[in-house]
Amino acid sequence: MSAATPGILYGIGVGPGSSDLLTLRAVDVLRRIHAILAAASPGNDYSTALNTARPYLRKDVRILRLEFPMTRQRDKLRIAWEVAARQTRDVLEAGEDAAFLTIGDPLIYSTFGYLLRTLQEGGHAPKVRIVPGITAFQAAAARTGTVLCEGTESLRVVAGISDEEALTREMNDADTVVLVKVYRNAAAITGALRRAGRGSDCLLASCVEQTGERISRGMNGEDTPPYMSLVLSRKNND
Repeated sequence: MSAATPGILYGIGVGPGSSDLLTLRAVDVLRRIHAILAAASPGNDYSTALNTARPYLRKDVRILRLEFPMTRQRDKLRIAWEVAARQTRDVLEAGEDAAFLTIGDPLIYSTFGYLLRTLQEGGHAPKVRIVPGITAFQAAAARTGTVLCEGTESLRVVAGISDEEALTREMNDADTVVLVKVYRNAAAITGALRRAGRGSDCLLASCVEQTGERISRGMNGEDTPPYMSLVLSRKNND
């Protein structure tokens, strides 16, 4: 008996969290895929990405949880990625196509990038197809009618986990700045916004296109914004 032809790994961005913001290509793949890889933190049975994509999944789809701890400890993360890569490879080598679901886009601050790199390091990299998705900052801009950039302006997407000095430099060097991963770093972000002269005009957007969505102007002194939050700051070039 010949070995099964390895399956294809699809990295699918399901958008910010509303099922009607998936692309037609994403829906087409999801309707025929047999295995879903859903990233989740240990002890948490809920997956926003899976819930967003669920209306388009086959009734007989097989769902496999890939657990990734919420930590910055590289040794623990490395172990989690290796386990996830092994689980993924097992599915593909059995001849099944599989879709890894991610909120937003698979290649922008996504867990998919780490999984892909780990699979490639292991040799015999699988065949991969990536389906882009709408990001939360695009959705937030659409919600508020905010022009992200035009003409010769620059748009910079920055991880909000840096210190105040680094964040201030980023803000000073770009016309529009999008800060993601702002959870638990509100003090440094607020300080950088103030130093860059952007404190009162920025938008704080949380859970965009999800239940509990909240978009407000300014940081409003929040110590810890919700986990899925971002800051959008546009320089006044008038």
